[in-house]
Amino acid sequence: MKKGMIVIVVLFLLVLAGCGGCNKYNSLVSMEENVKNKWGVVQSSYQRRADLIPNLVATVKGAANFETETLEKVIQARASATQVKVDVNDLSPEKIQQYQAAQGQLSQALGRLLAVSESYPDLKANANFQNLQAQLEGTENRINVARNDFNDAVRSYNSAVRAFPGNVIAGITGFKQKGYFEAAAGAENAPQVKF
Repeated sequence: MKKGMIVIVVLFLLVLAGCGGCNKYNSLVSMEENVKNKWGVVQSSYQRRADLIPNLVATVKGAANFETETLEKVIQARASATQVKVDVNDLSPEKIQQYQAAQGQLSQALGRLLAVSESYPDLKANANFQNLQAQLEGTENRINVARNDFNDAVRSYNSAVRAFPGNVIAGITGFKQKGYFEAAAGAENAPQVKF
C-alpha cells in the first residue's frame, strides 16, 4: 500500500511539473511572438521614413544651389540603412546594434539636411517641403514609440527567459535573450542651440 501511494505521489508531481513546464513554454512562445510583432512595427516605422526620403530629396534638389554633398550623404545613408536586414528569429543584441547604427547614420544625415535647409528661405517656404518635414517629424515620433514598445516587450521576454523556472525551460527549448534599442552615443549631451 505504501509503495502504491509513493508511486501515485511521484506520478502526480511529475504530471504537475510537466503541466507547469508546458505552461511556461507556451508563455515564452507568446512573449516571443509579441517581441516579433513589436519588431515588425519598428521596421514598418523605419520603412515609412525611408519611403519619405526620395520625395524630400527631390523637393530639396529643386532649391537652387543647395549643398549637393548634404543630399548625397542622405541618399547614401538611406541606401545603407535599407540594406541592413535583421531576421526576426535572430534579434540578438549584436543584430539590433547593427540595425540601430545604420538607422542612426540616416538620422544624422537627415538632421544635417534639415539644419542646412534653414539657410534656404525659398525651400522653407515650399509647401511640399513643409509637408514632408511634418511627415518626417511624425514618423520620427512613431519610430520612438515603436522602439519603446519593442524594448518593453523585450524586457518582459528577457525577464521570463532569465527567471527560474523559465530559464530551465528556455535553456532546454532554445529560447535566447533578445537585444534592446539603446540611446545613441552622445545622446546624453543636450544639443546646443545658437541664435
